[in-house]
Amino acid sequence: MKYFSVLLLSFLAFVACNEPKTVQTELPTESIFRLTSDWQNQDNQTMQLKDLQGKTLVVVMIYTSCKTACPVLVAKMKSIEAAINSKAIDKVSLVLVSIDPKVDIPERLKEFAIKNNMDNKHWVFLTSNETNTQEFANVLSMKYKKISPIDFSHSNIVSIFSPDGQMVTQEEGLEIDIQKIADIVNQTVKKFK
Repeated sequence: MKYFSVLLLSFLAFVACNEPKTVQTELPTESIFRLTSDWQNQDNQTMQLKDLQGKTLVVVMIYTSCKTACPVLVAKMKSIEAAINSKAIDKVSLVLVSIDPKVDIPERLKEFAIKNNMDNKHWVFLTSNETNTQEFANVLSMKYKKISPIDFSHSNIVSIFSPDGQMVTQEEGLEIDIQKIADIVNQTVKKFK
């Protein structure tokens, strides 16, 4: 029995010493994952941007009651999704951040996602408070301004971030090249495999 106990302790010590170590790599200085603001997703889960780390991000800022530019941006995001290599899509998050946090509560974002067939796991809708929203918009160099109780004037920018949170590129305007963005996403996924 004594021999068995010594053998068992030796084995456990060996296993403990040979467990794979998780390597903590420091985030780049300009990583969006360094932002510490809290957000709620469409499932009403509180999260931070760093919770998206490890995936290539395609990000736009919209608001769900928009009747002009945002529906075009949403359609572009769906086209980008369709153009991304099917083997890469599980390494991508398509992120829509609301600029209207008072209206775009998690339940509304969830309804919007379902209504627009954007409820797969790679779609992420985020809302927060006005301060956090403005901070994130500043990081993206995205301008927006409330022009009436229900309407905003805003930039139309699609941003791509690497899995470590560094900006890869931005495309501005409603006539963005879908295939170009999808190609950059596919290349970024491949680069960070």
